[in-house]
Amino acid sequence: MTHPIHIGVGGWTYEPWRGVFYPEGLTQKRELEFASRRLTSIEINGTYYSTFKPDSWLKWRDETPDGFVFSVKASRYCTNRKVLSDMGESMDRFLGQGLTALGDRLGPINWQFMATKKFDPVDFDGFLKLLPAEREGVRLRHALEVRHGSFETPHFYELAARYGCAIVYAEDDEAPEWPRIDQPTADFTYARLMSSREDESTGMKTDELDAVAARTRGWADRGEVFAYFIAGAKVRNPAAAEALIARLR
Repeated sequence: MTHPIHIGVGGWTYEPWRGVFYPEGLTQKRELEFASRRLTSIEINGTYYSTFKPDSWLKWRDETPDGFVFSVKASRYCTNRKVLSDMGESMDRFLGQGLTALGDRLGPINWQFMATKKFDPVDFDGFLKLLPAEREGVRLRHALEVRHGSFETPHFYELAARYGCAIVYAEDDEAPEWPRIDQPTADFTYARLMSSREDESTGMKTDELDAVAARTRGWADRGEVFAYFIAGAKVRNPAAAEALIARLR
């Protein structure tokens, strides 16, 4: 059985997309409406830096069509700390800002860690124990984006699987030292693809996009998929996402 696949980019407000992805003359307030009908998911990454009012979350929900899904990047105040199990108050503030208003449009939460954060089994176990499975009747799914080679160990994979958390598959040609972990630790896969190039109209060459499509189909055989073209040549990311969507139809 092939599970649902959601493909998109990080955010929707980016000036260089105007006239390239967004049509000339489209007002900024309609950009999410437009993007959500060309893509099937978007990672909200402004939440890494700040919180938003409940009205914002309701507005985002209402501007997007049925079947569209947001993922949400967790606050840096939760993950950028020496002792992760001390993040309780910051986590409550992050989760309590209104993101559950997205309802069935809420996909996974991406908990991103700094490249200097090393794997400490006790520390991470304490962190994962704090992650709730639901809030206000809305299911919460969690993905862990780690960037230090010490996480490439079965101990980490087993810990993530115990709590049902996905390990983010992050692919960045400019950071070859980051681990590229492709382990089935949850009932979904979360991928961040950061290798698009500006000299390619669709961000990647045809054979590269074909390879990504094949990998994505493989992920879909084991669970739901959330994949985002992020960073790299950001101006090309919507085109890369659309090209991948077309290949997967």
